[in-house]
Amino acid sequence: MFLFRRLCPITRALFVSLCGIALSLPDTAISASTSLTAPGADEDLTQRLRSASAVLSLQPDTDVQGLLATALSDYRSLVQVLYDTGHFSPQVHIRLDGREAASIQPLYPPRTITAITITVTPGPKFTFGSASVTPMPDPSEVDIPDAFAPDRLASTGAIRDASMAGLKAWRQAGHAKVALQSQDITANHVQARINAAIHLNPGPHLRFGQLHQTGETAVKPEAIRRIAGFPSGEPYHPDDLAKAATRLRRTGTFSSVSLTEAQQANPDGTLDFTARFEDQPQRRLTFGAELSSSDGLELTGTWMHRNLFGNAEKLRFETRLSGIGSSSDLDGRISLRLDRPATLGPDDNTYYLLEAERLDEEHYTATHGLGAIGVRRVFSDTLFAEGSIGFDSILAEDVFGKRRFKYTLANLRVEKDARNNRVSATDGYYLNARLLPFAGIDGSKSGAQVRLDGRIFYSLGSSNTVVLAARMQLGSVIGPDLSEVSPTMLFFSGGAGSVRGHEYQSLGVPVTGGIAGGKGYLALSGEIRGKVSDKISLVGFYDLGLVDESSFVSGSSQHHSGAGLGLRYDVAGIGPLRLDLAYPVDGGSSDGLQFYIGIGQAF
Repeated sequence: MFLFRRLCPITRALFVSLCGIALSLPDTAISASTSLTAPGADEDLTQRLRSASAVLSLQPDTDVQGLLATALSDYRSLVQVLYDTGHFSPQVHIRLDGREAASIQPLYPPRTITAITITVTPGPKFTFGSASVTPMPDPSEVDIPDAFAPDRLASTGAIRDASMAGLKAWRQAGHAKVALQSQDITANHVQARINAAIHLNPGPHLRFGQLHQTGETAVKPEAIRRIAGFPSGEPYHPDDLAKAATRLRRTGTFSSVSLTEAQQANPDGTLDFTARFEDQPQRRLTFGAELSSSDGLELTGTWMHRNLFGNAEKLRFETRLSGIGSSSDLDGRISLRLDRPATLGPDDNTYYLLEAERLDEEHYTATHGLGAIGVRRVFSDTLFAEGSIGFDSILAEDVFGKRRFKYTLANLRVEKDARNNRVSATDGYYLNARLLPFAGIDGSKSGAQVRLDGRIFYSLGSSNTVVLAARMQLGSVIGPDLSEVSPTMLFFSGGAGSVRGHEYQSLGVPVTGGIAGGKGYLALSGEIRGKVSDKISLVGFYDLGLVDESSFVSGSSQHHSGAGLGLRYDVAGIGPLRLDLAYPVDGGSSDGLQFYIGIGQAF
C-alpha cells in the first residue's frame, strides 16, 4: 500500500487499469459441451446442419474468445444451408450458457462457457413464384437449370446456377465481357414464395485480338503462336480459348499455361489475351522394372528432351533389356523418336522414328531395324490418331528356318482413352486399334496385320470399393501363310500381358518340328478388384487365350487359361505396386504357380 501511494497519479491509473483487465480476462482453456437440435427438420437436413456447424467440431480446451467467435460464425453457415434447401424463414438460436451469442458484446465476453446449444427451426419450404434471367441471346438454346422455374423448390443454389448459365450463354455467343447487373430477389413469407429476377449486361460482341506473352520460357514466340493456333480476328468463343491453352499444355514443355483476357476490349471490338508460361525441366530420365517367374527381370529406361530446338520439339530415347535371369537369351530394344508440334496445323504433329530390336523368344529369334515418318492428329483430350510409313528389315529364325523379310509398311493407329485414371482406373473404357498393311520387297509376301485392345472398368457403388475390369485383345494377319510372314507379326499367348499362369508366349500353333505363331489371336481377361484399406487392394482374375493358324480364332483353336489372386499397394504418384500369383487352369501346362511383380494394374 505504501508503494502504491508513492506512485504518481498517472502511473497509479495505469496500474489500476492493467489490474482490471487482468481480472476480467476469460480463462484461456475452456471445455464446453455442444449440441444441435432441429425440430421439424428431416434426418438429411439435420445431418447437413451438423456438418456445417463449426461449433460442433470445436477442439477441446478452446478459449472463450474462440468459442464466441465460432458461435457467431455459425449463424451465417447454418442460414446458408437452410437457404440452399429452400427454407427462407428459419430461426437459428445459438446460446452460450443460456445467453444468445449474437447479444454478447465481444469486448465483454463471459469468463467461462460450459455449454453451447444450437436450436434451428427451419420453417416452411419456399417455392419459386417467378424466376427469370434476362436478357438472353437465344432463350431456346440456353440451358437454364430446371430447378430455376415457377413452382419448383426455391434455393440459393438454383439462383446461382441460373445466373452462371446465363453468363455462360452470353460468353458462348461472343460476349466475353458479360456481367451480372443486378439480382432482384423478394420473399413472400405468407405464401412461402420467392420471386427471383436476374438481370445481365451482355456487353459488346467481341473478336479475338492479339496473344501476348509473359513469363520465363525457352520456347520461341513464333512457335508458341503456331502451336496455340490462336484465332485472332475470329468471333470470341470460350471453347476456342480453351483449345489454344490445351494445345500448349499438350506439348509437355510447360509446367503451367494460363491465358488471361484484358480488362478492357480494344476500340475495334477485339479482345487481347496474355499467355503466361512456366517451363518444365528440359530433360527427364525415368526407369522401370518388372519381374516374373517365367520371363525374368525386365528393365526399361527413357531419356527425354522437351525443347530440343526451341520450338517445343520432344526427343525421346527409349531402351529395354528383358529376359534377365530367365532361360532365354537377353532381349534388347533401342528407339529414338522426335516429335515436332504444329507442323501441319495446331492439332497435327509430325514424328520421326528409328528403332533397333533384338528378340530371343521362346519359339523364334529376330533382329530388326525400322525407320518411319508419321503424322499424329489430336482430336480431343481422349482421342488421337496417327499414321506412318516406313521400312522394316527383319532377320528371323523359327521352326521354318532362318529367313530375311523386308517390308515397306504403313502403321495406322487410333486410340480412345476414356478412363478416369490411367494408372488405376475405376470407371470408363480404353480402345486401341491398329492396322499395319505391309508390302513385301525382294520376295517377301504382302499382307496386313490388325490389332485391337479394348478395356472396360465399372465400379460397384460410389466409393470404388469394388471394381470390375475386363480386357479383350484381338489380332489377325491377313494374306500370307504362316511360313511366309515374319514371326514378329504372328501371335503367341501366355505371360503377364495375356494369360497369367502360363509361361510367356508358351501357346502357339503346332507345326512339323515345333511351334509357330498364329495368324489369329484372342485373349480375354477379367478382374475383380476389392479395397481392403485406402492403400491395399486384393484382386481375383481369370485369363483365357486362343491362337489359330487361320486369320480368325474358332472353337477348335489352340487355347489355354489361368487364374489367380493379386495384391496391390497404392503408392501416391506412381500407382499401385502389383503382385500376382497365377496357376494354369487349362492348356496342359506343367509349370505350376507363376508370380508377377510390377508397377500399375495388369491392365
